[in-house]
Formats: sequence, C-alpha cells, structure tokens
Amino acid sequence: MTTTDGAVPPRMPTRAARDFPAGAWDCHSHVFGPFDRFPTGPSTYPIPDAPAGTYLGMLDRTGTARGMLVQPAPYGNDTSALEHALARSEGRAVGVGVATADCPAGELARLHAAGVRALRFNDRIAPATGARFPGAVGTEAFRALAPVMRELGIHAQIWAGLEDCVRLVDEFSGTGVPVVLDHLAQPDVAAGPGSAAFRALLDRVKDGAAWVKLTLCRVGDPDRGYADARPFHDALVEAAPARLLWGSDWPFVRMGESAPDVADLADLFCDWVDDAALRRQILVHNPRRLVDTGLRA
Repeated sequence: MTTTDGAVPPRMPTRAARDFPAGAWDCHSHVFGPFDRFPTGPSTYPIPDAPAGTYLGMLDRTGTARGMLVQPAPYGNDTSALEHALARSEGRAVGVGVATADCPAGELARLHAAGVRALRFNDRIAPATGARFPGAVGTEAFRALAPVMRELGIHAQIWAGLEDCVRLVDEFSGTGVPVVLDHLAQPDVAAGPGSAAFRALLDRVKDGAAWVKLTLCRVGDPDRGYADARPFHDALVEAAPARLLWGSDWPFVRMGESAPDVADLADLFCDWVDDAALRRQILVHNPRRLVDTGLRA
C-alpha cells in the first residue's frame, strides 16, 4: 500500500485540552505529505493525510505550544516531509528522524541543523506481516551512530517490547546518548506492573538511564478508558517524574475508527496527574531539558 492508494483523513481534536499549562509539549506525533511532494513508500496501514498545516492545527486546537514530530516508518530514512514540517512549524516542533548505520556524520549534522534532535529506532513487529514495519530502522544502527549522535546532542528514541527495552537500555548505557522509550516501554498489560521486567524498567528510569513517553494508545484498552494501563502510568510518575514525557501519537495510524481524541488523552493525563506542578514538569520542563532548546527549563 502506498499513498497512491488513497490517504485517509486523520481524526482532529474537538476542543482544547482542559488543564494543559502554557508551554506544554506533545512529544509524539507524525506528519504525512503533502503527497504530491512527499509520497511515502510501502506501508502495512492506510496513510493519513496529515501534512504540516494539519499537524499545526491539531496543536492549536488542543492548546499545545510545541511538539516532537517522529518520522513514520513508511518514509524510511527519507526525512524530506519531516524537514518540511519542521520548517513550517517555525520553531514549534523538533524532529525525531531516522538514519541507517552508514549515515555520514555530515548528514546527521545537516539533520541537526534542520531541527532534528533525536533518531528513532523501531524494533516492533507489524501485526499484519510478522516482520518489522516497512521502512523501519532497528536498534542495530544505534551503536554505529552513537558517537556522532553524542557529539551533536542527538538522543535516541526506541520502540520495542518491554523486555527488549530493558535489555537495550543496558546495552547502550555506555554510549553517552540519552535513550527515550516509546509507549510506556510497551509493557504487557496482562502481566501487571509487578512483573520482573517492569520493575527492572522502573529501576533504570529512577537511576536516570532512560526516559519514557507516557503515550497510552498503543498500550491500554480505549473501551475501558485505558484503565488497564493506569497502574503502569502511575508507577512511572511516582518513580521518576523528571524522566517522563507526554505524547498523543496523533494521527493514530492503524487505529481507524478507534482513534482517540487528542483532547481526551490530554485530559486523561491531567486527571491521572492531578498535581499542577508535576504536570508542568512533565509537559513543559522535561522536554525542554531533553532537547536543549536553549530555553530556560
């Protein structure tokens, strides 16, 4: 499937987030298109029609000041659409790009100058194929790129299962590159927060070895209001609030009619984190500190 097969409209938020502080960040979103300039490669899912202008409209509608745009797998390591969106954002967004192990140092420096502050490494398996998502670059590229990433101030974002996340944090602990784990480090909800793997994750996050994104929609059951994910969310907030980020995952690829409203996800975060100072730390100060934007955190 490619963009020539017809893109689908993304779900847009219906209102502003209720209790987001000024300067809040959404640390996990994607852009696709405009397709006449930036067609995707093969994909296992319908491609959203979600170019930069639509993304910025999503931020505006929810009352979110800034964001992290994560390169989606169907673009592979072609970051043209991402760079276009970063330019259109006029400083509101930073990029999470993709690069293969043989990417020259000069190209990483160019990406950094364009606003890319992280590289994504994706070890997850596509449900439709039993293999990696087409276009994804796995963590095997991280070690080769780590020295230049460290020099440039580019951090790593990893999407992997919980046990793999724990192993990878240990494996890359000596690189000097901050590691961010997507989607609550993808825990097994059925195993519960008392599992050995999740306890190991909490230990590493508390020790400052990793950051975690509080992004619910790939973890919990939306029909239950993500109640099954809350114990993991609460345990992370209690253990290491200085190492957490919040993200929506808009435009919710592969979710179809079950895609949530970003404002509902934002309100749920604020309900679960009912201390205003703690919300401000996670939504404003932590992402500033991680990406080193030059703003005082």
